[in-house]
Amino acid sequence: MIRVLICDDQTIVCEGLQVILESAPDIKVVGQAHDGAHALEQIVETRPDLVLMDLKMPGMNGVRATREIRQHHPHIRVLVLTTYDEDEWVFDAIRNGASGYLLKNVAPADLIKAVRGTMSGHAQIDPAVAGKLLTHIAMTDSTLPSVADEIKISDLTERELEILAQLGSGLSNEEIAGRLHLSMGTVRNYVSSIFSKLSISDRTQAALIAVRYGLTNSH
Repeated sequence: MIRVLICDDQTIVCEGLQVILESAPDIKVVGQAHDGAHALEQIVETRPDLVLMDLKMPGMNGVRATREIRQHHPHIRVLVLTTYDEDEWVFDAIRNGASGYLLKNVAPADLIKAVRGTMSGHAQIDPAVAGKLLTHIAMTDSTLPSVADEIKISDLTERELEILAQLGSGLSNEEIAGRLHLSMGTVRNYVSSIFSKLSISDRTQAALIAVRYGLTNSH
């Protein structure tokens, strides 16, 4: 069971999101908060696995709340759900530890899928913001291994490059398997090999590398 805390300053939005999420048999909404400070209080009381976080709220906004949650409760995932797709909000949320960024026009089924995907360790980025987010971070993020020292893109096979390109588009293993007509086990093995060869540890880093090398446009 995935325990979710909803944080949004509009009560009607919280109620609607709760109805949507609890239509899934494996998701339980354990609380609602109406600003970042309230969310931090609710976390102690409700012990969620994931916080569904709005950004622009009175008092403590969602970016600051995300930073506090990730600093003090690193096991809790934060999935942003907002109406704002401006570069500054997107970038700040991800930089402060959000595991994903969705816009509020997301379909109910896709929201449920995103919650599950986030808990499985997959970055959930709305297609409307994915391109500019990944491009911006790929151009500026100093946490990636340096090209000269660690990123050995030439060590990847053609198939691994193809898989890396799909990671750059934010696809899950299941989606990659379907698109490339491979088994899930084969995709997992390729992803593990890519991580090892590039000296990285997660799909977000892989996506950034794919964007940096222009693979998402060529595969």
